[in-house]
Amino acid sequence: MKDFIDSIKARDLAARNAFQILLLYPGVQAYLWYKAANYLYKRGLRFLPEWIMYVVRSSLNIEIHPAAKIGKRLFIDHGTGLVIGATAVVGDDVTIYHGVTLGAVGKGAVPGAKRHPTVEDGVVIGAGAKILGDITLGKGCYVGANAVVRKDVPPGATAVGVPAVTKK
Repeated sequence: MKDFIDSIKARDLAARNAFQILLLYPGVQAYLWYKAANYLYKRGLRFLPEWIMYVVRSSLNIEIHPAAKIGKRLFIDHGTGLVIGATAVVGDDVTIYHGVTLGAVGKGAVPGAKRHPTVEDGVVIGAGAKILGDITLGKGCYVGANAVVRKDVPPGATAVGVPAVTKK
């Protein structure tokens, strides 16, 4: 837990201490509840983890499907309006701002197929960005605010605009 708190303090200059972060950061609360729900989901339970995340969505306005695969030290800054879909994969040390969607496109979806993005380690996703479909955001890349990304973004690149254009 200490490295989680320290990683948030390193990414958010307003973060003062563990007490403040745990009690006043809705993105942290949603992530911790997700971890509990995901644990139950991986053990074959469905209703209870989905209900836990329903309560999180209702109270914090952050929606994370309990089947999503999320790595260590995810920092959801502000968080309001965030959506992470069921087949999304999020790596370690990712920072996501409010209003972001890691969603599916819906066209040609096959039950059980991967429909949501893969976000590799160290990615930063700006406020309001929409990352849609089974695409990959490469390690350490940046996605600008309000970008709509429908194609892979290479490691270390920046994606901005609607539709997003990738720049090295």
